[in-house]
This record gives sequence, structure tokens and C-alpha cells, in this order.
Amino acid sequence: MFYPQEMSKIELVLPENQIVPVMEALGNSGNFQQIDMSHVSSEYQEGEQIGQNWGAKASTFAALERRLRTLLRKLDIDEGTPNDKTIPPIMNERMIYRWIEGFELQVNELLLGIESEHKSEEELRNFIRLLQPIKEVDFELDRLQNLDYIFMILGIGPKGGLDRLRTSLSRVPFELLILDEYDDQAVVLLAGPRQNADVLERAARSAFITPLRIPEGYHGTPTEMIEAMSVDLEKLEQQIVGQQGEIDQLRKSREHQFRQIFWQVRKSNMIASAINRFGKLRNSYLVVGWMPSEQVEVLRQKLKLISEDILFEAVTMNRNASDSQQIPSSLQNKGLFKAFQSLVTIYGQPQYGEVDPSILLALSFPVLFGAMFGDAGQGLVLTLLGGLLAGKKIKSLRSASDLGVVVMLCGFFATIFGILYGSFFGLENLIQPLWFRPMDNIMQILMITVISGIVLLASAFSLSIFNAVRHKDWTNLFFSNHGVTGFVLFLAIVGLGANIIAPNIGLPTAVFSWLAVIASIAIMIAEPVGRLINKQKPILHDNILMFFIQAFFELFEIVIAIFSNILSYVRVGAFAVAHVGLSSVVFILAEMVSANQGIGYWVAVVLGNLFIIGFEGMIVGIQTLRLEYYEFFSKFFSGGGNPFRPIKLENSNT
Repeated sequence: MFYPQEMSKIELVLPENQIVPVMEALGNSGNFQQIDMSHVSSEYQEGEQIGQNWGAKASTFAALERRLRTLLRKLDIDEGTPNDKTIPPIMNERMIYRWIEGFELQVNELLLGIESEHKSEEELRNFIRLLQPIKEVDFELDRLQNLDYIFMILGIGPKGGLDRLRTSLSRVPFELLILDEYDDQAVVLLAGPRQNADVLERAARSAFITPLRIPEGYHGTPTEMIEAMSVDLEKLEQQIVGQQGEIDQLRKSREHQFRQIFWQVRKSNMIASAINRFGKLRNSYLVVGWMPSEQVEVLRQKLKLISEDILFEAVTMNRNASDSQQIPSSLQNKGLFKAFQSLVTIYGQPQYGEVDPSILLALSFPVLFGAMFGDAGQGLVLTLLGGLLAGKKIKSLRSASDLGVVVMLCGFFATIFGILYGSFFGLENLIQPLWFRPMDNIMQILMITVISGIVLLASAFSLSIFNAVRHKDWTNLFFSNHGVTGFVLFLAIVGLGANIIAPNIGLPTAVFSWLAVIASIAIMIAEPVGRLINKQKPILHDNILMFFIQAFFELFEIVIAIFSNILSYVRVGAFAVAHVGLSSVVFILAEMVSANQGIGYWVAVVLGNLFIIGFEGMIVGIQTLRLEYYEFFSKFFSGGGNPFRPIKLENSNT
């Protein structure tokens, strides 16, 4: 059996001048979860201040950290990782504030300059594009805006709005020329009498036409304007390259310094926030928290090096304590088992004194998946894919390494069962089965999976009984539907069902019948007996008749749940048969594509297998997880624990 790591409660009393180095040692250890003791304080005169205002410091450092992260993002510098735990904190926030402010001004000035140049560049490019359709016109374009009798609008807008424009101007004389079109936009020239200028402008706005405003400093014909703008465009591009070079130079020369200061500020924020949660005594501080017991002595020695005046006390917590639910749990799975830990925590965090089912999940999940998805070829593909993810070779998928381990193991067992079933990429006649073919032995595989489910459910009941004994929960041990009486009822139902299906086995029907009756009665009277044992009153909330009616329906629900749990494992065999059927459909479709088994036939087979690996693999994974969660875990695992969250310096994306 494996449990969360053994934890100890740590209490420290230290002088004020040691709080920063002590907090730095706790943070560097990465094994200390703090308990907020800020409500603890000694009495002092009104207006008297004890130490510094660490809450204000923490807020200041948090704001500085955000500004530094923004600065790093603007310079395209990644945060990196705090590999060096000896990074010193910066407790003088005013000094770092001035440093950040100076660099912010420098960086923002460069970036605003580049942004302004880019905007000017884009405007010139757009104007040149609009002038291209009329560049052959030998007319000074800026004079269009100053004609005495004609009002003209040169602009760009959606082609869908031109009909609306024509409708809006149906009562006034106008001329609309489409000079150019691209995508869904059109470059247009709208002209009409100057006395109708207001009407023309309103109509253009309603059609979402943006008038072309000639930039200042450009005159002459369209060709002359294009030539002048092209010269200025080249100058802008050179200026942008120069400014970008300054940014690159700043990044190269200051990258390490920026990253170092970021982590110093982050560490300062962490330390100030933690100190703000210390208990404040008159001349000393109180620190309380949790730590793995195996790390206690290491911490004790570190604190001795800091100061002999630090009072240190550690109490190892009993796993069977009544308040064990409040103790944080730190799971200590390693290797392949660690990958399945994340699947367990999705269901719930194990409590401190509760069995961690990660190893049980690692042993059963891949086997159930493989039994449902038994194909040697497709399983091999999943194994290779999982190995690729687990190996962290693809940078963007490194966070999925644990999932990769799960996929790899599931693929491995799918390959094993594929060899047992004689299936290879859906081909049922390529290799001989070492066991049997599911499609040819449907009843046999269904019965085997039901028996396997009974074994798993029996182990789940056993774990539930073990937990109850360990926690001395005698009421649930004997009367719970997951305790001894529930287990007896489960075994009785299994025995009676086995006699009905296979009467030649010769199981004692009378014994199982009596066990079922005794267990049923025990479950029905569980609540009043439990209240009697615990000396709780009243023993019955309702009258006896209502009690028995309610107890009967609760018993009926438990019996139905047992049948449902057992039959749920039929899906393992059903999916094994369905997998073969789906693979045969792929080959039928391939025959329809190319009856003579040409290139089209094999393309269809490959695509069909990829579909099965992706789609059916996902469905089988979900069904396997459902069996683990609702049929297996629900019997013995409650979850509801508090995950261990130590104070430590880490990347903000972690």
C-alpha cells in the first residue's frame, strides 16, 4: 500500500532580524507549505508599528513583477527558469523601481517609434495601392478637393455597399467609377455637383466608403505622388531596421540582467507575501506550516546555520488522526506511476491518511484499455506516439509528457492483446491468435470480462474495508454498503448469479441466499444501529413503517447498483468485439474505393486505421476511465484531500 508522504507540522519562533534569511531558506527548500498566522499578534500600544509593513511591500513587488514581465514580453525575452536557488532577493523596492522606470522609458520610446514608423509605412503603402489604378491620369490630384463646381470622393469600401450607395443617390446627379477591386474591397471615385456635397458624403459613409485623404507634403499627379511616396517608404524601412537593431542590441546586452532582476523581484514578492502571513509578536515572529517529515532534519540544520536563536519544533502527523483531512497530502509516485497520478487527482486528491490509488490505476488502466483496443499494429502506433510525447522531443508538447506515458502503456497492452487476438491493423487473417478471436468467441470474452470486473470490484470492497479498519470507523466497517455487509451482499449476488448461469458449478445456493438475506437486513438497519452505537438521538427520524419503506428502497437501489457495476465490465468485451467490427468496415469501404486493391484501396485502409486509432482510441480511453472512476474508485476512495502546495520559486507558466 502507498500513502501520501508523511507530513510534519513545523513551528518556528525567530527574531525580527532573521525573517528574510529564514524565509529565503524555506522558499529555496521547495518543501514548506505555510499556514497563515497573520491573525496572531501580541498586544501593543495604538499607533505602535511592529517591523515593516510587509503587506505593502508584497503589493509593491507584485506590481514591479508585472511591469518586468511586460518589459520582458516587449523585448521578446523569456522568463527562463530559476535554476540558481541562491538568487538574492531585493528588499529595497525603491532602488529597483527607479531601475525599471528608466528602462521602461528607453524601451517604450524605441517601441513607440517603431510603431509610429510602421503606421506611417502602412498608410503610404495603402495610398500607393489606391493611386495605382489612376497613375496614368495627367492631373494634379490635390486639385480634386478644390474644384469650384464638382465635388469628388476618392476612397475604398466594401463591394457589397455599392448598391446601397447608388440607391442613396438616386435623386441627385452623380458618377461612380470603380477603379480597382481586390478581395471584397473596391477603390471608387464618386463625383457630383458641389451643391450636393453633403448628400454625397452621407451616402459614402452609409456605404462604409473611407475617403482617401492625401497626406501632407505630397502634390502633383498620381505618378509624381507614387514616386515621392516610394522614396519616403524606403527611408521609413531603413529607419525601422535601425530602430529594430537598437532593440536587438538592447536585448542581447541586457537579456541576462533583465532575467536576473525579474527573478530577484519575483523572489522578493514571494518572501514579502510569506512574511506578511507570519504571526507578529512584540520582538519576534511566529512561522507555522507543513513539511514532509523526511526533510525536517535538513531544514533544522539550515536554520541552525542562520541563527541559534531560532526556536524550532516539528510534530509528525498521525495518518489515523481524526483531523487528517486538514493535513495536506503530497503524492510521492515516481516513474511510470507518476503519470497516472494526474488521472487520480482529476477524480480527487487523496486525503493524508487515505490510500493513494495511483499504482492500482497504473496496473489496471492499461490492461483494460488493451483488452478493449486489442490490435497489434494500431497498438504499436499508440506506443510510438506515446513514447514521442513522453520523451519531450517536441517543445510545444512537453507539458503532455505524463499523458504520453499513459498512451505509451495503453498502446503496449493493446499490442499484447492484439497478438493474443490475432489482429494486426484490422487484418484478422495475417497472424494466428495466441488466445482466441473476440468475434468468433463473443460469449466467452463477455464472460471473461465480467469475471475480471468481479475480481476488481472485490478488491475495491476489500480496500474499503481496510480503510475502515485502519481509521477505526466501525459503523461503516460493518454496516456500510461498501463495508462488510455490502461485500457479503455483493458476494451473495455473484454466487447466486453464477448458479443461475452455470448450475453445474455446484455452488451452495442456500448459503448464498441466507448471506443475501442477512446482509440485506444489516444494510436496512444500518442507520439506527449506527446512531445507537454513537449514542445519537433520536434513533429513528420517522415512524417504523416509513423507516422500513425508505430502507427497502435504499436496499433496492444498492442491489441495482451492484448489478450495474458488474455488468458495466461487459463493455470491455463488447468494445473488443466492436473494434473488430469497425476494422472490418474499413476494409469494406476500401473494397468500394478500389475493388482490385490498387492505391486507392490502401489509402482508404491507412486513413481508416488512423481514424480508428484517433477516434475509437479516445472513446475507449474515456470508457476505461469511467470504469476506474465510477465502478472501482467509488468503493474505497473518497478524495477531498488538500494538495501540498509548498512555497517555491518557479516560472509563472508552471
